[in-house]
Amino acid sequence: MQERELLEAARGGDEGAFERLTDSYRGELHAHCYRMLGSVHDAEDALQETLIRAWRGLAGFEGRSSLRSWLYRIATNTSLTLIDKRPKRVLPIDYGPAADPHEGPGEPLVESVWVEPYSDDRFGLEDGLAGPEARYEQRESVELAFVAALQHLPANQRAVLILREVLGYSAKEAAEALETTTASVNSALQRARAAVEERLPEESQQETARALGDDGLRRVVDGYVDAWQRADVDAVVAMLTEDAAFSMPPLRTWFSGREGIATFLAGWPLSGQWRWRPVYVRSNGQPALAFYSWDPDEDAYMPFALNVLTLRGEKISDVTAFIIRNPESPDREVVARMPEQPTDPERLETAFRAFGLPDRLEADEDDR
Repeated sequence: MQERELLEAARGGDEGAFERLTDSYRGELHAHCYRMLGSVHDAEDALQETLIRAWRGLAGFEGRSSLRSWLYRIATNTSLTLIDKRPKRVLPIDYGPAADPHEGPGEPLVESVWVEPYSDDRFGLEDGLAGPEARYEQRESVELAFVAALQHLPANQRAVLILREVLGYSAKEAAEALETTTASVNSALQRARAAVEERLPEESQQETARALGDDGLRRVVDGYVDAWQRADVDAVVAMLTEDAAFSMPPLRTWFSGREGIATFLAGWPLSGQWRWRPVYVRSNGQPALAFYSWDPDEDAYMPFALNVLTLRGEKISDVTAFIIRNPESPDREVVARMPEQPTDPERLETAFRAFGLPDRLEADEDDR
């Protein structure tokens, strides 16, 4: 059936026709809600509410705009409503200053304030621009730095920048979607653009990846994996930029600079107390490593953290390790032994299952 036929059938109460009508838009709408909200869980809530509103309001859709534009309008306004109700999402480097690495991991922050990793492959996010007027590529617009920068904008500026710079809407189209004036949209865009560019690196991860090429990118990641599995702190640190940052949400602490990160690595994850097995994936349009830690009770490697790597040239400038363990006590000594803590089901879903990763990796002969 063609879109027009599906639309008429859906208006007549055919839920199956409505699902087929909206199915091709779900992935991009989910990405849109994620950019707005910085959270996969919140994006899923927003998407479901968007589809409910669209189903209920289908009789009022007159076709003066495309169905896609109409759905984006609903998704944008649904996300704006959620922004008013939920805390702003950030990364640890935006939450507070770098910590003393000699003190090790600090307490986790229980509240849901952290930007979450995003499986762009799962939702079918395509390469290139969403439209000829767009300024940011689709994968570029879900990079961690970009999404984190968006969360610092007032809600209306966030919406305007995404509609104009990511989706390529005209000022008039954005004004209609937000039920405001073109002048207001242009003013908000100017302020939002300046604020976001202040927080973004000079080169996006998509540009860095193209400059390195597939072989160069894989060489950097393989080198990092090799150094980590050998617990070679010096080799790991040699792959970092001088001003590198290492953060571990939901822990609020993060470490800055080669020396600080080296102290932390030597004292905790690469101290020899734990064994690791990484699996290469992609998150937020960036290279990522899903780290599993050895659990003797399970006789297997169990999910521990999704490490999203941000590159600057051939060096790693940021490691954001989304830890999925939940310490039974906020005591610093308990937190310091995070690989031995139980798994948080919600974080497991967000940072491992959403990427198609297994819940365990079986041991081989070298592990016994």
